[in-house]
Parts: sequence; C-alpha cells; structure tokens
Amino acid sequence: MRPLLLLLTACAATFAAVPASAERLTLDRIYGDTALAGPGVKNLRVSPDGERVTFLRGRADNQHQQDLWEYNMKTKTTQRLVDSKRLVPNEELSLEEKARRERARTAGLSGILTYHWSPDGKKLLVPIAGDLYLVDAARPDAPRKVASGNVIDPKISPKGRYVSFVRNQNLVVIDLQTGAERQLTHDGKGTIHNGEAEFVAQEEMDQHTGYYWAPDDSAIAYRRYDEAPVPVVRRFEIFADRTEVIDQHYPAAGDPNVLIELMIVDPATGQQRKVDLGPDKDIYLVRADFSADAKTLVYQRQSRDQKRLDLVAVDVDTLAQRPLLSETSPTWVEIHNDLRFLKQKKAFIWASERSGRKHLYLIGLDGKLQYPLSKGEWGVDNILAVDEAAGKLYISSGKDAMIDKQTYALKLDGSNAGAPTRITSGDGWHEAAFSGNGKIFVDTYSSPTTPPQVSIRRADGSMVEWLEKNELNASHPYGKHMAEHLPTEYGTLKAKDGQVLHYSIIKPSNFDATKRYPVFLFTYGGPHSQRVTRTWGNYFDQYMAQQGFVVFRLDNRGSGRRERAFTDALYNNLGKVEVEDQLAGIDWLAKQSFVDPKRVGVFGWSYGGYMTLRLLAAASSKIAMGVSVAPVTDWALYDTHYTERYVGGTPKSDPQAYQRSGVFAHLDGMTSPLLLVHGMADDNVLFTNTTRLIDELVKRNVQFDLMTYPGAKHGISGKVNQRHVYGMIEAFFKKHLGGVQAN
Repeated sequence: MRPLLLLLTACAATFAAVPASAERLTLDRIYGDTALAGPGVKNLRVSPDGERVTFLRGRADNQHQQDLWEYNMKTKTTQRLVDSKRLVPNEELSLEEKARRERARTAGLSGILTYHWSPDGKKLLVPIAGDLYLVDAARPDAPRKVASGNVIDPKISPKGRYVSFVRNQNLVVIDLQTGAERQLTHDGKGTIHNGEAEFVAQEEMDQHTGYYWAPDDSAIAYRRYDEAPVPVVRRFEIFADRTEVIDQHYPAAGDPNVLIELMIVDPATGQQRKVDLGPDKDIYLVRADFSADAKTLVYQRQSRDQKRLDLVAVDVDTLAQRPLLSETSPTWVEIHNDLRFLKQKKAFIWASERSGRKHLYLIGLDGKLQYPLSKGEWGVDNILAVDEAAGKLYISSGKDAMIDKQTYALKLDGSNAGAPTRITSGDGWHEAAFSGNGKIFVDTYSSPTTPPQVSIRRADGSMVEWLEKNELNASHPYGKHMAEHLPTEYGTLKAKDGQVLHYSIIKPSNFDATKRYPVFLFTYGGPHSQRVTRTWGNYFDQYMAQQGFVVFRLDNRGSGRRERAFTDALYNNLGKVEVEDQLAGIDWLAKQSFVDPKRVGVFGWSYGGYMTLRLLAAASSKIAMGVSVAPVTDWALYDTHYTERYVGGTPKSDPQAYQRSGVFAHLDGMTSPLLLVHGMADDNVLFTNTTRLIDELVKRNVQFDLMTYPGAKHGISGKVNQRHVYGMIEAFFKKHLGGVQAN
C-alpha cells in the first residue's frame, strides 16, 4: 500500500507581483483541464551526452495528456520533441497496461508516461498505448515504430545494441543493427510470466520491471514466475452499463505467493540458464543487479517473514554462488534501490538501517565492510548519483530539517560521513535528477511560499539555467488566486513515548482569533508515508481553509523518512500508536482558542480511510464526523508482502494481531456520522473490504452515508470522478460541522 497521490500539485514559480483582483479556489478550477500551477514538468532526465534535458509536460488544453519536451543546453531553447496526439490520436489500453498504471499511480494520465535515452544520447525510446517508437533526437518529426501489440516495460540496452520489452508475458529483443526481432522466452502464457514483476512486487516492493540488463549487453537476468499457487479472487467490476467478472490472482495475507525463479538469457542466442535461489521456495526476489564488469550477478532474497534479507553474488559464467551479506531485524528489513557497483574499485555501495537509521556503507566484493559513507543522527533518503572521477556520492536527505528534502554530497573515501556538504539552497523540498556522470542535475524546488521551480545546476549547486522559472504573475494560472493563498504553519508535538511528531496547520481565510472554527483533519498515517512537508501546498487543503476550516495534518509514529524506533512502533498492532498520535493532535487542537473541539472532522484515503474508521471507533466523543475512502477493514483481505510485514505473521499464525489491527473489533465505539466511499473496480484494496464493513454496520444498526463509483479503481481517478468525490467530501464536512462561530 504505497501512498496514494490524491491531488496533482504541479509546478509553478516563486512569488512575484500578483494581480489586484483575487479569487478563491473552486473545485471546478482545481480539476479543470488547464493546470493551476502552470506548465509543470515530470520525468526529468539529462541525456547521456549532456546536451539535452528532457521532460514530460501536460498539454495546454489538457494537463493530464503528456507530451515529450526538451531543453537544448547549447541553443538554450525549449521545444516539444514528441506530440503524443500525433503518435496515437486515440489511446486504447489493454487490461494489463491499465493494471500497471494503477500500480504506478499514473492511471489518471494519458499520452507519453515514460521514455528512455539511448546510451549515446542520439535516440529516444517512447512507448505509448502498447506501441513502441524510436525517435531520433535530431529529427523528432520522423518517429519510427519498432514494435506493437501491447508492449510493456521497454528499454534500450546499456550499450545501445538492443531494444527489449515484454509482450504477451514473454521477453523480446530487437537487434538494432539488423532490425531482427527475437523472442527470448516462449512459455509465457496463462499463469507463467517472463520478464515481469508480480503484483506484490509492483504494488509493495517498488519493482516495476522484471528484467535487468548486463552493462555490456551480454546477458539479461529476468524474473520468471508462476502465479498458479496464488488463490483466485473473483471480482465484480461494476461499471455504469455493465458488470465484468475478473478472476484475479490475489495473494491475501497468509496465502501462497507466486513461485519465483531467476533466469539468465543471452540476447544474441537465446540460451537460458537458471539461478538457484536456494532450498526455500517461499521467498521474495527483491532485486537483481549486475556488477560493473558484468561478471557477477547479485540478487536480493527476502524471507517470507521479511526479517532477513540476503545479498548473494552469482558468477555469471559458472553460476557458482557466494553470500555477500545479510540484514536482519526483529520487525522487518526495509528494502531499497540503493545498491551501486563502483567501476574503479572492487566494491559496492549498500544502504542499511543496522544503526537504527538508514545510512550508506562501502562494502568489498568479498562482502566485507570497508567503511561507512554516512553516519550520525540523521538518515539518507536515497542515492541520486555517483561520480567516481570526483570521488563523490550525491544523496537526498532531511538532515537539516525532517520536513525538508535537500541534496547533499558525500565523499567516497568516507571522510565526511557525518557531515555531508549541502548543495541545494532554500529551505523546503528539492527533488534532484542527476546526469549519468553526476556533473549536473535538474533541481525541482518548492516551499510553502514558493511553488515548484525547475533549474539546471552544476554538481556544486551553482546555477546553469532555468528550465521552468514559471513566474507567478498576473498571467499565471494561479496568479489571480495568490492573494487568497493561505500560509502553512509547522510545529511539533510529543508522542506518548516522547518521540517528536511533526504537524502542519492552515488557518482559515479572514482568520479571527476570537472566533472558533471547525477542523478538517487529513490523515494517512501508514508506513512509508510523510504528509507533513515544507512544500507547495495541497490545493484541496487550501480550498477547505478558504471555506472556513482549520486544516490540520500530523505524521504519527510509523510514518516514513524517520528512524526505526519511530517506524517500528506500529509493528504487530496496526492502528494503536497511529490513533494515539492523531488523538494527541486533536487534543492539542482542542486547547487552541480558535478551534471548536466539538467540530473536528477526519478524512483519509486508503490507509487513511482505515485510520478514519479506527479514529471514529476510538474517539467519536472527540471526532464529530469522518470520511473514509477505499479503506482496508480486515488486514486478512490485504496482500501478503505489505500486511505480513507490519501486522507480523499470518492470520493463522497470529490471529490476535489481525483481530486487534483490523476495524471490526473496534466498531462498537463508532457513533459519529460516516461517509464511506469506494471504487467498484478496486483491484488493490478490494471492494470486499467495504461490503464487509457495510454488513457489520448494518448488524449494529449504525446509520452511515455511502458512495460507490462505477468502474473506478483505488484512486477513483479522472477529473470528473475527482471533482465529484472531493465535492462530496466538502459537502459532508459542511453538513456536519457548519462554519465559523463566535467564541
């Protein structure tokens, strides 16, 4: 259950002159075709030759339809490279592609969603609607279709000789020298999949690929899995005009997972070899990577209970194996994407939370620790780039402030492990995309008073050029709303165990401290998620504050980007510390003179929907109403990897943990009004979660409001659906909480 992006907060620019006339936000405007924040950019990449910065941008008439653009470093000009509408005027997506987009949280987008540079920086590989195009960067108006037929996960090989992709559950390559297409696997059908990531790998392990190229194009390691052991859940996807019956292999907690294998194939000959993953077949294959010299394949194997992660090296020629290291934890071992092999040294960079915080270590190819690359009372978010020539490693972190994200430089000799050099300026949130050699990066920066700006910078942080300055002036889409834009304030509270909790608060328009206001409390609350950040604000938060609500968020224990003592607090008893911490926030609000403690409402989606139910059940005396969207109600209904990681055990091995972590054991305390919302084709948090809750509420004679969306999946995506669901949320809050009252 990775966090769900509820609202698209695209790019705008810094404060400049705002127009004299000002308008408050409307839901129609928020969900209109034109992006409120101006011309946003996504999927930023520096071409391998360093001559271009490419990105995806929504069209002027439809922010959700994306085209491919470039900024030319030599000519300092920006132009559209590929018009998605010219390639495919009307998209028709396969069921498999729709499912992949749901996993990747891109179901609301169309056009070009991703692309790949050739290693020489001359060509781009562009997939769209199941077809695959090769685009010459110098002649982008003449794209060449190289494959079709529901192509997924396309790549250009590291040396540029091949294009690879998965089609009809089989791995395929095209030799770009000869144009010949070769299907490398032939048994992909039914329950057998080659080169794909299985459901839980996509949804919970941040794995959206199932195959991995050797750096010299000599081999591909790929996942082969059989989902036959996974129970079939028969889902009824109810649309406005029809009902489709879907048989989905869904591994609920305690169920068998797929049978996973790791294979190596020669792309030139098709020769196959199988890597032995060990005697225990009930494992997770987390990642696979080749060493810089392509002689070693390294795979990550996680135990079913997720308390052990092994890193194993395989000799590509002989398939002989040797263990490199193991990570263990009494709760769970966190997985990551931060394995990097060095080219100039027989060593690799590895991320570990063995110290209680995520830090980086240099480890030899013999598996022996050489020295830490980072250390101290802070943690690393992720590796951004490695520049071996300069002896530097670039990372993102909240070292200076937990509600910020900054870019830092570490030295590969470990000499500044405890004191990395910060290279981004401006308190707030920086997302950095580095060139392959680590010499330049694209910085997307925002803060509560600075909508996102995009600039090209050298590795020391100095400016090269604006990519999207996007000044907030009278002609800017948000310009006329800026005078009504409300500031976000930040602070901290203490949890019961003394740990620090961060919160944010937006006070209503025309705020008067002598009056009392209702509260709109948004919660997510689940692991891996941080919702209190010093970034450009969420439009719906702004909207609700402008409607007269105090808008409040709090990151409870278990939330992401924190030390293990903070995240582990929810283990084996979901909903306990999360509810305690949110109630600590509500108690703090009740002490504020401008808050009406009898008019606090809660809204959450996914894990946040679960949190809304648990909060109403625990404290209807303090919470006047709640809106729960797509909630998990019984963790035995959710998938293996996520649920068993945090609940611990299975419904059979630890039934008490599942009972206390679910919703049903606590429902007798729920007396406040509830709006329950769910998509009727949700393949992530299955609709069964809501139908079971409906049944339990009816048995208790609990009245509630219900809204279901025909054909909608977990995100209830699309501007029409989004406009409607947020309109319902607003109306429910206003119905039960009313407006401002005199003190």
